[in-house]
Amino acid sequence: MANKKHIEECVRENLEGYFKDLRGVAPTAMYDMILQVVERPLLETVMTHAEGNQSRAAEWLGINRNTLRRKLVEHKLIK
Repeated sequence: MANKKHIEECVRENLEGYFKDLRGVAPTAMYDMILQVVERPLLETVMTHAEGNQSRAAEWLGINRNTLRRKLVEHKLIK
């Protein structure tokens, strides 16, 4: 799957840049940070392509609609 490899490479390259920018300082809470920076654009893009249809977006994401709604609220994408 070409897209999967491309996305993985983008993530890997950016993580390497992140470590380089740290200049030896130990990172903290990386897991949560990565989820935050990836999840918001993922949700925004999927919701755009789903034309705001939360049920469709949840199906595409493989998550429950209530979970999607909670995440949209957490990221302040809906009220």
